[in-house]
Amino acid sequence: MFSGGAHGTKTISKPTIAMSETILFEQIGGVAKITLNRPQVYNSFNREMALALQQCLDICRDDASVRAIYLTGAGKAFCAGQDLQEVIGENAPELTTILSEHYNPVITRLRALEKPVIAAVNGVAAGAGANIALACDVVVANASASFIQAFSKIGLIPDSGGTFFLPRLVGWQRASALMMLGNKVTAAEAEQMGMIYKTIPNEDFATQSWQLAETLSQMPTKGLAYTKRALNRSFANDLNAQLALEDELQTRAGHTHDYREGVQAFLEKRRPEFKGE
Repeated sequence: MFSGGAHGTKTISKPTIAMSETILFEQIGGVAKITLNRPQVYNSFNREMALALQQCLDICRDDASVRAIYLTGAGKAFCAGQDLQEVIGENAPELTTILSEHYNPVITRLRALEKPVIAAVNGVAAGAGANIALACDVVVANASASFIQAFSKIGLIPDSGGTFFLPRLVGWQRASALMMLGNKVTAAEAEQMGMIYKTIPNEDFATQSWQLAETLSQMPTKGLAYTKRALNRSFANDLNAQLALEDELQTRAGHTHDYREGVQAFLEKRRPEFKGE
């Protein structure tokens, strides 16, 4: 199968890999497309889907031909969070098991993955689904999508990194209110408050969000990885430590093939051809 690249070139697609019926995984050019695939329950997570998503992220980490990841949902929703049917009954897993084995490993993988991850939020993102999206590097949403910190509605606290990422994105007061009141936030409101990067009209969402992933897959992957590493560390560093880290990572970036190619292309007034090296 062939797909048009961002600059009109043709890229060969690898076949879909069946990790589980709950996840669709396909590589198109340099982009790995991961689709949460339980549309009948708005892509809510059960154990099988959480473990399959972890496996997909590990494949993306280890495969040098994957240079960007596109995460989205099947059907009308991105992800409605935890499938509550899994947490009731005598054999239900403890909440600590769900966090330590299902969600926390997904969040740590997303942040440790030294490649850009785009969350293409195609519908409602609630609870853990919202916070998984917010843990990604770039979040875009279609105009009819929404974000809900639904935990307070059932007497729980935000998890999956929600208490870490949301205050840093929208500020303490707004995050506190959204978490405690559980208000629905439209895509347009999320963009306005800095929760997400961009809202895209529904009719253009599939094309434009995918083009964003393709663009990132053709950029200097190591430079983007160092940028992500610096952002991760900025949450804890003071200014002097962050300046020292920038020095270290900039030196590493300056020794990459893509840095040399970028400078040469600029001097020659041509489009650079980055290899992710």
